[in-house]
Amino acid sequence: MQIAAAILSLATILAVLVDAFETVVLPRRVTRRFRLSRAFFRWFWPGWSFVAKRVTNRKWRDAFLGIFGPLSLLMLLALWAAGLIFAFGSLQWSFGSMIATPDGEPGLLSDIYLSGTTFFTLGYGDVVPRSALARAIAVAEAGMGFGFLAIVIGYLPVIYSAFSRREVTITLLDSRAGSPSSAVELLRRFARRGQLGALDGFFAEWERWSAELLESHLSYPVLGYYRSQHDNQSWLASITTILDACALVMAGVVNLSCHQASLTFAIARHAMVDLCQIFSARPLALTTPRLTDESLAEARRLLSEAGTPVRSCEDSAKKLQELRDLYEPYVNALSRRFLLPLPLWLPQAHQISNWQTSAWGRATSGAAATDMGISEDIH
Repeated sequence: MQIAAAILSLATILAVLVDAFETVVLPRRVTRRFRLSRAFFRWFWPGWSFVAKRVTNRKWRDAFLGIFGPLSLLMLLALWAAGLIFAFGSLQWSFGSMIATPDGEPGLLSDIYLSGTTFFTLGYGDVVPRSALARAIAVAEAGMGFGFLAIVIGYLPVIYSAFSRREVTITLLDSRAGSPSSAVELLRRFARRGQLGALDGFFAEWERWSAELLESHLSYPVLGYYRSQHDNQSWLASITTILDACALVMAGVVNLSCHQASLTFAIARHAMVDLCQIFSARPLALTTPRLTDESLAEARRLLSEAGTPVRSCEDSAKKLQELRDLYEPYVNALSRRFLLPLPLWLPQAHQISNWQTSAWGRATSGAAATDMGISEDIH
C-alpha cells in the first residue's frame, strides 16, 4: 500500500511539474494529447459556458463569461499547488510518517499539514520531520515551493502584458471599422478620407498583430478566454474583420493592390488554423452564410458610393467565396468554442462607435464625427 502511494505521489509530482513547465516556461506549442491544464479547461469551460448560455441578459452573460479567463488562471495555479502539497504529504506518509508531532500521533493529515507549511515556507515548527529522508523531502519541497511561487509571480505580468498589447490594437479598430467592426465599413472609412493608399500600412500593422496573437495564444492558451473591455469587441471579431477586408481586396471586389493584403490574410488565417488545433475546435461550416449575393451587391454599392474602385463580375465573387472557405470554418469553430459572435460584413444601421458613447449619453453622429473624418452616416 505504502509503496503504491509512494509511486503515485512521485508520478503526481512529476506530472504537475511537467505541466507547469510546459504551460508557464516552455514558449512553444505542446502537441501531447493529455495534459493536466488542457484537461482542466476541457472539463471546466463546458460547464461554465453551459450556465452562460442560459443567461438571457446579454450584458450579464458577457460579464459572466469575462470572469472565466482570470478565474481559471487562478484555479489552475491553485490546482498545481494543491497537487504538489498532497503528493509530497502522501510521499512522507508512504515512508512511515517519519515526522514528530506535539501529540505524538503522526498520520496522513499531519504529513499533508507539514507539506503545506513547507511548500509555502511558513515554518511553524509544530510538526517537523525526524528522519534524514523526511528532512530531505521537506527541503526539496521547500525549494520547489519557493521556485513555484516565484514563477507564478513572474507569470501573471507576462499574461497581462500580452493581453494589453492585444487589446490596444483592437481598441484602435473602433474608429476605423466601427463597433462592432465590419470589413465594408473599414474600407468605406478609408475611402471617405481619401486614404486608400494607407491600407497597405494598416494591413501591415495587422499582419504583425496576427503574428503576435498566434505566438502569445499558442504559448499561453488561457489568453483565448480573456475577453475585451467592450461587449461589442473581441480578438476573434477583429481578426475576422481583417480577414474579410483582405479577402475583398484579394478577390478584386475592391480594385486595389493585393500584395500586402495577401500577406496579412496568410498570417491571420494561419493563426486561426493553429488556434483551432490548440483548442480542439474542429472546423465547422456556417449554417447561415455571413455574406449572401444580395449582401455582396449591397457591399459593392456602399463601397462605390464611398469612392472605392469596385469590380462587379462573377470571377471576383467566385474568388471571394474560395477565400472565405479558407478561413470561415475555422473562425466559426472558434466562435462556437468561446461564445464570441462573428462580425457582419455590412455596417449596421444607425451604428454608434464606442468612442461616441459614455455613461452620460451618446454623441450625435453628425458634425463631430464628420470633422474628425470618420462620419458615421452609413445609410
